[in-house]
Amino acid sequence: MIKNIIFDFDGVICESVGVKTDGFAMLYEPYGKDIVNKVIKHHLVNGGVSRFEKLRFYHKNFLGIDLSNGDLNALALKFSEFIVEKVIEAPFVEGAHNFIIESQHKYKMYISTGTPQSEIELITKEKYIYNLFDGIYGSPESKIRHIEKIFKSNPLKKEETVFIGDSIQDKKAASSTGLIFIARITENAPLLKQEKYQIKDLSYLEAHLEKIDNLI
Repeated sequence: MIKNIIFDFDGVICESVGVKTDGFAMLYEPYGKDIVNKVIKHHLVNGGVSRFEKLRFYHKNFLGIDLSNGDLNALALKFSEFIVEKVIEAPFVEGAHNFIIESQHKYKMYISTGTPQSEIELITKEKYIYNLFDGIYGSPESKIRHIEKIFKSNPLKKEETVFIGDSIQDKKAASSTGLIFIARITENAPLLKQEKYQIKDLSYLEAHLEKIDNLI
């Protein structure tokens, strides 16, 4: 039986992928439309990757600039100031809020996200879901490290745990740690359409978990 759920945040719990796309577009607008298009294309294909990794990559590969730690932190702060309130205001993925509230005593639930730790804690508190999770994990640690920490700190079984994500990075984190992966499919996640377990939104999640239970 599935007893534990690890959720990605953007695009799985909250419809906030577009907000972060706008944030990256804002940062790179001074460099022209072609650079913005390259940044957005990479961002959408690489959901779940820390913004710090992305900013270093974009500057190095698209602008030929090696960011200093100070410049990187300044860009990340500007990005955060742009997107935090917008993410707080963004709607939940359909079915997500109801599922989290109704299932808080049925499943152990965790968040694993590329959003910085302090930021994801603020966002979940402002969206009144912070206390509904057994653990919330953000960057700079990787999702693989999050999963390792969850299992080290809790007496859970991997065969009873699913990871729900909307990116190839989420799939890799689940696969490399031996978890069942459920893909949330959107127009920005075409590479996940071949996954064995997939959902359009979280209103389908409970039925899907029951389906998995019947197969394992």
